Amino acid sequence: MSTDARTDAANDLAAQSGSGVDERLPAAKTATFAIQHLLIMYGGAVAVPLAFGAAMDLDQATIAMLVNADLLVCGVITIIQSLGVGRILGARLPIIGGATFIQLAPLVAIGQEYGLHAVWGCMLAGGIVGMLLAYPFSLVIRYFPPLVTGSVLVVVGVSLVSVAGGLIVGNNPELPTYGQPSRILVGAVVMAVALAFTTLMRGFWAQAGLLVSIVVGILVSWPLGLLNFSSVGPAHWFGVVTPFHFGAPAFPIAGVISCSIVMAVVFAESLASVMALAEITGKPLTRGDIARALAADGLSGVLGGIMNSFYDTVFNQNVGAVRTTGVHSRYVTAVSGALLVVMGFVPKMGAIVASLPGPVVGGAALVLFGTIAVVGIQTLRKGGLHDSVNATIVATAISLGLLPRFMEGMFEHFPDWSVTILSDGIVLAAITAFVLNLVFNHTSLATLPQRDESVRLAHLRSRQHP
Repeated sequence: MSTDARTDAANDLAAQSGSGVDERLPAAKTATFAIQHLLIMYGGAVAVPLAFGAAMDLDQATIAMLVNADLLVCGVITIIQSLGVGRILGARLPIIGGATFIQLAPLVAIGQEYGLHAVWGCMLAGGIVGMLLAYPFSLVIRYFPPLVTGSVLVVVGVSLVSVAGGLIVGNNPELPTYGQPSRILVGAVVMAVALAFTTLMRGFWAQAGLLVSIVVGILVSWPLGLLNFSSVGPAHWFGVVTPFHFGAPAFPIAGVISCSIVMAVVFAESLASVMALAEITGKPLTRGDIARALAADGLSGVLGGIMNSFYDTVFNQNVGAVRTTGVHSRYVTAVSGALLVVMGFVPKMGAIVASLPGPVVGGAALVLFGTIAVVGIQTLRKGGLHDSVNATIVATAISLGLLPRFMEGMFEHFPDWSVTILSDGIVLAAITAFVLNLVFNHTSLATLPQRDESVRLAHLRSRQHP
C-alpha cells in the first residue's frame, strides 16, 4: 500500500471512530484516557531519576526531589507537544513526553567526573544546542537512518543492564546486604510478573504490566523487611522544586559535547515515534511539525537543566496506546500533561516513589533496558544488513560502544577533557555509526562494485533527489 493510501485509510479510520487529532471528547472520556496514558508512562518516567539517584548514591530525599522535578518537566513538555506554542514548539499530536534512558550512562559519567552541578549544567547547554539545531536536524534526518539509531539503541540497552543489576543486588560489595537472596528474589518476581502481563494480557493490562509488577514487588518486599518509608512522613503535600538545587551550573566542554550528542540521539528516537503517530492518526506531517517536535525535546533539556530534571523523548509505549485504543485526540494527552504537572508539585508523591526498594525498581528496569536493546535490533532490521559493509558498520559501532563498559578505565591516561566522551560507550557508538554511515553510504564509496545493488541504487537516487 502506498504512503498516500495508508494516510487516507488512517484518516477514514479516525473519522469513523470520531477520535481525530483535533477531536474534543466528552470530559469523562478525556479524563479516563488521560489517566490511562499517565499509568502507562509513569513507571518508565520515574525509573530514570530512580536509577540515576541509585547510581550516584543519592539519599532518598534528593531522589524524591528528582522524581518531582521529572514529573513536572514531563508534564510541561507533554502539554507543549500536544497543544503547541505558536509556530515554535510542539508537534500538535497526541504525544506523551517522558525521560529517556539514553541519557543515563552519559549523565552518570559526567556526575562522577565533574560533580552534580555539572550534570545539569551540561544538560542545559545540550538543551540549548538541541533547540538551535531542531530545524537544521529536520533537514538532514536522512543521515540518521536505522543503521545509526539501531546501533545506538542496542548499546544503550546492553550498557544499562549493570545499572539495573546494581539496583537489585546493591552497588557496594562491602555491605552485608549486597547480593542477599531476598533482594534477588524480589527482582526475579518483578521480572516474572512484568513478563506474564506483557505476554499473556492484552490492551491496557499488557501495557500496564510494569506498573503491576512494581506493585507486586512492593507487596513481596514488605514481609522481607525491604520497605523503608521513613522519608515519606516528613515530606510536604505541596512544594516547588528549587531551580539549580545542586548549585551554580558548570559547563565542562567534554560534558557539553557528550550531552549535545545525546540530544541528537534523542532527536532520532523522537523522530521515529512522531512519524509513527502521524501514520496512526492520519495527520500529514510537515518538516515544520518535525522541527517543532524536536525543539520541544530540546526545551526539555533547558528546563531539565534549570529544574534538576532530565531529557524527554516521545514515549513509544504511549504511541502504542494511541494505536490500540483508537483515541487520537491531542487534548487527551494534554490533560495527562496537566496531571503530571500537578503531581510534580506534591513532594510526598516523590518521597513515596523514592522509597521503593532497589530490587523492585531494578527488576522493572531490567525489563525496560532489555526492551531498549530489542527495539534497537528491530530498528537494525530496517538498516540493510544484507549488505556486508552496512553489517560491518553496525558491528564496529556496537563493539566500540560496549568496549568502555567491559574495560573500565581504559582511557584513564588520556587527556582529562576527552575521558568523559571516550569512556561513554553510547557517545562512542553514536559517533562511530554516524561517521561510518556518512563515509560509506553518502560518498562515492557507496557505488563500489562489491556493494549490494540496492545500496548503490539508493545512493544514486539520493544524488539525483537530495
